[in-house]
Amino acid sequence: MIRQPLQGALIGFGFIAERGHVPAYLAAPQRFEIAAVADVCAARREAARKLLPRARIYADTKSLLAAEARQLDFVDIATPPSDHAAIAHAAFEHGLHVFCEKPVATSAADARALLDHAQQAKRVFFPSHNYKHAPVIKTIREVLESGELGAIQLVTLDTFRTTHAKGVAEWQPDWRRARKTSGGGIAMDHGSHTFYLAFDWLASQPTSITAKMSNLAGFDTEDNFSCTVTFPTGIAVAQLTWNAGFRKVIYTLHGTNGAIKVEDDEIEIHRQRAHGVVEVEKRSCVSHWMDASHAQWFTTLQAQFLDAIENGQWIGREARDAATCVQLIETAYASARADGRTLSLAADRTAAVKAG
Repeated sequence: MIRQPLQGALIGFGFIAERGHVPAYLAAPQRFEIAAVADVCAARREAARKLLPRARIYADTKSLLAAEARQLDFVDIATPPSDHAAIAHAAFEHGLHVFCEKPVATSAADARALLDHAQQAKRVFFPSHNYKHAPVIKTIREVLESGELGAIQLVTLDTFRTTHAKGVAEWQPDWRRARKTSGGGIAMDHGSHTFYLAFDWLASQPTSITAKMSNLAGFDTEDNFSCTVTFPTGIAVAQLTWNAGFRKVIYTLHGTNGAIKVEDDEIEIHRQRAHGVVEVEKRSCVSHWMDASHAQWFTTLQAQFLDAIENGQWIGREARDAATCVQLIETAYASARADGRTLSLAADRTAAVKAG
């Protein structure tokens, strides 16, 4: 039996750590305590001291782990993606569980290596798939579980943003637009959310992808991305942009007996009845999409992480899906470089490399 509350260290104290992760931890003191924080930015370390006065503060991950590992149960990685894999491996080597922001790595090989290391270390590796915990997404899951819409065969997932999410002012606010730190543009930033929802709704794993992308800004990462992903059960069509005229998510799910349409908090459930009659039910499900921290979603996500630790589920479905998301993103980039050629996820990756 693990001790309560779990002792954790937060690696990276940027926007999502301060505004998303920490509020959820503070709301559950019986389950979690953040005992230490590491950040390379002095101003962010000072911000951590103010918000978490009992936490011990460090300037880098190595120093934190050397001093704290024996007293910790887990680390929460909230740095830019380029550092995720190295920090997670270091945590496993110190016998710690890992909660990690998406994407869990910036290459498919690194993602697979993390799963292998977690299994070998017998420590939980858990990704921050927080969109699954939005109330509107939970409502979609309830409708699907009822079976009334039949098998889902087509999903569309559109994420419209007017600009990239800005980081904290004290440290590289445009880090998402620098490939060195982000690993990619909007596909790397939002692709994981898009893909793991598609896996869930189409109830299968992807087999191939074709993608296009463009860059309309003066950065080295894409800001427009569109793709079609093929599954054994159907297809998912996604469009992601940082150049939209408004901020919104629009999802549709089409089944053999009806459909669902979501625009942020508004849901339409279309049910096919006898003689071609379609009944439409409208619901409003407050999910706070405009709050970029998505703070309310992290409470149940962190509880899910705790359950995995208590059950010794080192590599669960979420972790496997996270690795597949990275593989899809990597393959999408190769497809786009090959002018939108369809690439199989099961094929020899050498073909994708040559396409680039």
